[in-house]
Amino acid sequence: MHLSESYKLMGGEIVLRRLVDCFYDLMDEDPDYFGIRKLHPEELNSSRDKLFMFLSGWTGGPSLYVEKYGEPRLRSRHLPFSIGIAERDQWISCMNRAMEDIGLEMQLRKSLTLAFEQTADFMRNQPE
Repeated sequence: MHLSESYKLMGGEIVLRRLVDCFYDLMDEDPDYFGIRKLHPEELNSSRDKLFMFLSGWTGGPSLYVEKYGEPRLRSRHLPFSIGIAERDQWISCMNRAMEDIGLEMQLRKSLTLAFEQTADFMRNQPE
């Protein structure tokens, strides 16, 4: 499966919104994700919207993020934040839990996890 097919396979906008909301709810409530939670503002609505818009285009849906903010430039946008192995792993763990919690199909979760792992590792800006 190609990443660009993920949006349609997961169920489009409604399911993607559920995934993002579940991800941020877990981050906000579970102490296992405190390391990444503290990198976000107290109010998460803007973060939720930006991740939803980014993932929409990233998974093959409408390019909402690009239309509103321009090219994502993920690495440069994340440089102000200290992102090491622990933060990368927390982000991936939180996203994996969110995908499982909303009931994404196993093969789709595996495919997305590989892509998320590559992207999250690319965001690292701290030495091991």
